[in-house]
Amino acid sequence: DFLCVSLVNGFIQLRYNLGDRTVILQTLQKVHANGNTWHSLNAGRVGNEGYLDLDGINVTQKASPGMKALDTHTDFFVGGVSSLNLVNPMAIENEPTGFTGCIREIVINNRELNLTVTDSKGGANIGDCDGTDCGYAVCKNNGTCQVENSGFSCSCPREWTGTTCEQSIYCSQNMCGSHALCIPQPSSLSYTCSCTLGWTGKYCDNKIKFYIAKFVGNSYIKYTDPFYGKRDLQYSRLSLNFTTNQTEGLIAWMGKSEDEDNDFLAIGLANGTLKVVINLGERISVPLMRSKYFTCSDGRWHFITVVQNQTCIKVYLDEELILFEDIDPQRKYTALNYGGICYFGGFEIGRKVNIVTTGLFQKQFFGKIKDVVLFQDSKKIQLMKAEGYNIHDGNSGN
Repeated sequence: DFLCVSLVNGFIQLRYNLGDRTVILQTLQKVHANGNTWHSLNAGRVGNEGYLDLDGINVTQKASPGMKALDTHTDFFVGGVSSLNLVNPMAIENEPTGFTGCIREIVINNRELNLTVTDSKGGANIGDCDGTDCGYAVCKNNGTCQVENSGFSCSCPREWTGTTCEQSIYCSQNMCGSHALCIPQPSSLSYTCSCTLGWTGKYCDNKIKFYIAKFVGNSYIKYTDPFYGKRDLQYSRLSLNFTTNQTEGLIAWMGKSEDEDNDFLAIGLANGTLKVVINLGERISVPLMRSKYFTCSDGRWHFITVVQNQTCIKVYLDEELILFEDIDPQRKYTALNYGGICYFGGFEIGRKVNIVTTGLFQKQFFGKIKDVVLFQDSKKIQLMKAEGYNIHDGNSGN
């Protein structure tokens, strides 16, 4: 199997083979070979249907019956390959030669590749394409770069400042302490301080300890499971106590949440109802809902346990079995490959819950969480030793 994008006689070609035949798409127009025109290229496939778009002009190869998966286990090469015998003869029209020109902003499956010395696995004979200190995207936040005798300077939009326009003007005189991030608030021409785990206060200068984590809507905890490598991922378990008076919110997300293909087990509230969603690899299960009565938004403590036994899911609420379902009787995927990552209350600053969860949950969590246990561990996880922001001490009060 292969997927290859190449330049052939001035045209862009996309060729791919999923195991049965080679599909070839070619752009309708040639690229400019003057060396100073940037082109935008989108190429890929959905199943065995291919698409190729050069500067907004699209060519699509309609799918015919056949293979639908690209099975490759090689490195990803840009501009050339380490050895020409790696190239399938059907992948290009002529003899394989390396690309001469400039490439930037490569995005593979919605993730941008950092084309730097440290981020790539290897390479040879690569130079700085821009040829000046401005390079590519030196100035952040839509700043404009100018080459100077001493290097470069950035002309920043009105709301940004700093050498590379990296700082909001609302944070330029901030008083946030060393355990805080400054979050600009343009609507009030001001800022707020976002406190790292174990700190609180307006400027995040008060040290705290907690056993009950209080979430205030812009809070999250990210816990890395040190025993992930030893887990039997066909038999996962997550239990915790929570209390809230809100009808919406993400309580826990077991999974990396880096892209939509990642496995996950999620617990939250939707319309005041407990909602559990599982993805073991191919498709998201139908959300499991507790719809008999609204019990979870009453400000009382509730104990929830979710058990995954291959494709069988059990949900216990306050010690009562409320849901029991086999999400895939075919047993195609049976392991929860969650990457050893667990989020509580939400995701990192700037990542919205409704976007990361593709609408499964609408908001971050308002409320308290305690007594989190993974699998059959004898000890609760220490939330204080995780990473996170804006977590308050929930020990006081109810």
